[in-house]
Amino acid sequence: MYGVCGCCGALRPRYKRLVDNIFPEDPEDGLVKANMEKLTFYALSAPEKLDRIGAYLSERLSRDVARHRYGYVCIAMEALDQLLMACHCQSINLFVESFLTMVRKLLEADKPNLQILGTNSFVKFANIEEDTASYHRSYDFFVSRFSEMCHSSYEDPDIRTKIRMAGIRGLQGVVRKTVNDELQANIWDPQHMDKIVPSLLFNLQQEEGIERSPSPETEKEKESPVDLTERCFRELLGRAAYGNIKNAVKPVLMHLDNHSLWESKTFAVRCFKIIMYSIQSQHSHLVIQQLLGHLDANSKNSARVRAGIVEVISEAAVIEASGSIGPTVLEVFNTLLKQLRLSVDYELIGTYDSFANMGSKVIKVHEERQLQESVIKTIGSFANTLPTYQRSEVMLFIIGKIPVPGMYPALGSANTGVEGSRMIQIMLLKSLLQVTAGFQSTNILTALPTSFLDPLLSFTLMEDAEIRLLVLDILISIIDRHDNRQKFSPVRIISDISVLKLKVDKCSRQDNLFMKKHSQRLYRHIYLACKEESSVQRHFESLYTLLGLICVELANEEVVVDLIRLALALQDLALTEEALPVYNRCAVHALSAVYLSLISQLTTVPTFCQHVHEVIESRKKLVPFLLPEDVLIESSKIPEKLENVEVEVLFVQAKIAEMLGGSGYNTERLTTPYIPQITDEDRLSKRKSIGDTVSLQLEMESRNSPEKEQRSTAEQITFETLKQAIVDSVNVEELERERRRQVVERFQTAPFEEIAAHCGARASLLQSKLNQIFEITIRPPPSPSGSVGNGHGRSRSIPVYEMKFPDLCVY
Repeated sequence: MYGVCGCCGALRPRYKRLVDNIFPEDPEDGLVKANMEKLTFYALSAPEKLDRIGAYLSERLSRDVARHRYGYVCIAMEALDQLLMACHCQSINLFVESFLTMVRKLLEADKPNLQILGTNSFVKFANIEEDTASYHRSYDFFVSRFSEMCHSSYEDPDIRTKIRMAGIRGLQGVVRKTVNDELQANIWDPQHMDKIVPSLLFNLQQEEGIERSPSPETEKEKESPVDLTERCFRELLGRAAYGNIKNAVKPVLMHLDNHSLWESKTFAVRCFKIIMYSIQSQHSHLVIQQLLGHLDANSKNSARVRAGIVEVISEAAVIEASGSIGPTVLEVFNTLLKQLRLSVDYELIGTYDSFANMGSKVIKVHEERQLQESVIKTIGSFANTLPTYQRSEVMLFIIGKIPVPGMYPALGSANTGVEGSRMIQIMLLKSLLQVTAGFQSTNILTALPTSFLDPLLSFTLMEDAEIRLLVLDILISIIDRHDNRQKFSPVRIISDISVLKLKVDKCSRQDNLFMKKHSQRLYRHIYLACKEESSVQRHFESLYTLLGLICVELANEEVVVDLIRLALALQDLALTEEALPVYNRCAVHALSAVYLSLISQLTTVPTFCQHVHEVIESRKKLVPFLLPEDVLIESSKIPEKLENVEVEVLFVQAKIAEMLGGSGYNTERLTTPYIPQITDEDRLSKRKSIGDTVSLQLEMESRNSPEKEQRSTAEQITFETLKQAIVDSVNVEELERERRRQVVERFQTAPFEEIAAHCGARASLLQSKLNQIFEITIRPPPSPSGSVGNGHGRSRSIPVYEMKFPDLCVY
């Protein structure tokens, strides 16, 4: 009976007749629009028939595909698209299942046109917002198939491009359809992201090998695969929530690893620029955190790979200009400093292993040097994105990583030795210099706290010239708050400093407090730095810049007096310190002269300026090698010996004090020569590297002989001594804790009478002690005859309040 009804057209169901009527006799005529409107009206009027319409269309399409009647296939897909666009009823779920079955059928076909047709229909479906949720729909097949199409290797390049673009649009449709639907399988799962992201990156990478020079008309007509891929990739990342960032970024890292794309850097930087600009700004720190973790995972990879990752981190930090790297600010710098240390170890050892095995990979020194420069640059890029308070914390963090002379052991590994410690120290100081570059703080007290200044200044006393120069540059960067640094270079005596256009502001209260607290330490380290025999031209130039900045940025009247005393003390140093090389003595003379010339014009005291000018003119005629124009140049003009410097070419402290005293300056302080105080820090400073150990000695003063002070032999602090001291302190603490416990227990459990008796006994003991003290201190008054008693017995002691005093002694 069912078969008979199928043979008779008049007895067939109405939906089938309506479906058959939309197909013309000749497929080239296309869809019969009038009959399509009837079918659409019927589907809207009887939505319960929609699933049957879809099943019947699917049946016809499968038959037409099998018979290679592709014209009717296109008509069937067009009809399905129109029905999807028109119908949003509750019964559309079953219709969608039929639709997806037909799309799957087309995607499985061998013909590229059918694959593209199915993809276009799926993209249209992806843009439709369904009114009802679906609990059983799966898109796993479409993710796999579209990803496969993105890697198409079809022979014809034009068709291959079309297939790849269809695959990209298909992945874009899958993402749009599933990313906001909580009932669907999570598209952010690794099993899906590991297919989608590499497919997009594969097409994004194709631009490097393709030279495109299309006409303007061609650009308007069609979009290139690379542009489409980038747009799809940005859309995918823009939809990523906080918990999905890692799953989206991890396939990018794996793709760059598998295809060795870190070394070229260009593509890797481009990828992460797209990522950083596409994701939500509050999630940026997650990307950087993953990059840092990936850098740690590649610690033993080649230097070029690590340099590529560091370059990407640097670019990502620049993009994240909001100033917040999330809760991992110090973690970022910790990881980068760790990589810097490892690179130094690799450079000195020669392999990526602790011990040079036969199978170890030999490294290239120049590549490690490039990596170190890249890490330092990246540290600076990160620091520039931070606000002032966070940058101060980073400065403290880095200075805490640098071994301070006499305080921390060597930082290098056992295989690198002293040279490794020195190189790590230099690299960390260079990193600190990058962080301080452009650092401008209104409050110098917060910019240079004691916890930062103390360890930093300790490096100015080391024998390594490069380390001292780095420390001077760091101090200059922090103190220079008005970009005056470049105006002090080159070091020359200028008759009118107004041409320098120095920016001078009145010192704030914080500046005065800072100088009151730390000025003497700064002066002392500057003075001692001039005594270093290994100092060269750049050291004296930096010292002049530092002194000039102190005078411009932080000087009040008291500071100016101290700076003049310091300059005169440097002149005396150059005269008396004959152990210094001749160049250093001439350079110190030149430094003193040029600085007094600067400070005299800043004070605007005419007589002081006149005296300085006269001495400088005398030097130009008699001893030009004591001026910076002849000393602080590449080919200096200095004599073989420096002897018998005449008084007329020297600055006289008494004259300067007299001249400035007339202008209200402290004459007494000016006449007092500056003498730096030698501290324990100076004794510990003369070491060639931070790897040198410091022997701690404890000197005990003996007080047995009142005639002269004697010092016992220094007690050597050993491990056993420290261990015994710790054990003794623990025992004392335990005994004290036990005594307190017994007292508390007694007062909690003992009867009242016992507690009262105990307290009474203590009170009686205290009273007896007081009575003894009073007996000793209270003496009888002297008798008029001068005798204490009559000799027959002991005289009675009279209390003070019973004594009779003369009227003159009472008031």
